[in-house]
Amino acid sequence: MTENDRVPLTLISGLSPGPALRLADLLHHADRATAVVHYDLRQVERGIVHRRLRLGPRDQLTALELGHGCVSCTLREDLLPLLRRLSGMPQVRRIAVHLDEAMEPEPVCWALEHVLVGDRPVSTDVEIDAVVTVLDRTTWLDDATGDDTLADRGLRASPDDERTLAQVALSQVEFADVLVLAGAAPDAWHAARTGAVLDRVAPTAALVELTGLDPAGLRAAVPAGARRGTLVDPHGPLLAGQPPLHADCGIAVLTFTERRPFHPERLHDALDVLLDGVVRTRGRAWVASRPDTALWLESAGGGLGIGNAGPWLDSPGGPAWEDVSPERRALASLRWDPVFGDRAQELVVVTHQAAPAEIEAALRGALLTDAELAEGRTAWRAYPDPFGEWHTEPCEDTEDRQHPGVSVNQGRDERP
Repeated sequence: MTENDRVPLTLISGLSPGPALRLADLLHHADRATAVVHYDLRQVERGIVHRRLRLGPRDQLTALELGHGCVSCTLREDLLPLLRRLSGMPQVRRIAVHLDEAMEPEPVCWALEHVLVGDRPVSTDVEIDAVVTVLDRTTWLDDATGDDTLADRGLRASPDDERTLAQVALSQVEFADVLVLAGAAPDAWHAARTGAVLDRVAPTAALVELTGLDPAGLRAAVPAGARRGTLVDPHGPLLAGQPPLHADCGIAVLTFTERRPFHPERLHDALDVLLDGVVRTRGRAWVASRPDTALWLESAGGGLGIGNAGPWLDSPGGPAWEDVSPERRALASLRWDPVFGDRAQELVVVTHQAAPAEIEAALRGALLTDAELAEGRTAWRAYPDPFGEWHTEPCEDTEDRQHPGVSVNQGRDERP
């Protein structure tokens, strides 16, 4: 199979099962040569996943018994081999995968590129033509700013899945090429706030209405520069596209940058400001006690993920300049320090109730003082470090390696 022979694949995600199913139905009925696959993880803790496959007149429901009750096993043991089989069937011209509400598209895209099925990844058989997230304006904003966990809604994707709805809602939206809007907001204010959040967390995604949509219109809506499943460099730009930076309907964006490290204990204490009244936090942190490794921070709706984003370019054993993306090289060149190299604090915080000034003050208070900065790296390494060891999932084959150390299923608060 050549590059041009790959079968187009559309990924559909979303927390609201009804609207997402409507889109999947639309793709199935409009083109009988489109294979539509849906995964239901409601019994995954018992090691059972239900998979529905529709192709032409065929409508098959299969109960899968997995070795482990988790999303990683579902991907590795069933979805990837299934995509290979479907791509080899002459009657299949397109494939659409309707993900369970608890599944995020980014780890699926990672698995397509990096997990071997036989002797090669499935990306040699299929190519992602669009990542689509369906959201219901009636409920999405409350889910994206609330504290409910997936477990609270009976949606968790493994026995130890402690993610919040907000973490999943934001991840699904941020990675999408197209946002398909369904339902109606309770009032004009709610609608305006939803729009303000989407403008700031997913500025590059096209917005289309589910009502009246057809497959050709969906494909035409995919922006020319869409990522189409391309993974994000954790050391790349944090602001995609050109999101508005001014406040709107109480939604504001804080960009925090600084050229000195955080004190580990003061940063640990300050992280609570990223959990209350904050829609989303994403970015890199430089912690004095571990000067050669960047921390990756994400928060949403009372949930916090902390992981290892890999070494700085200036770190011993760090990647060579020619081995990293042009975007990372450009960022490093612009901020390079003769002593600390490319190390820096870079966080983007989208707020809806919290005061950005208070968040900035808390983060700034966690930085090393002038006296601590003068102590030097030997003293910094001896600082008590409350962040502990990196968390990893049991099923390492599908770990989210573009953010090394951040597992596919991030916890509600992964601080020890």
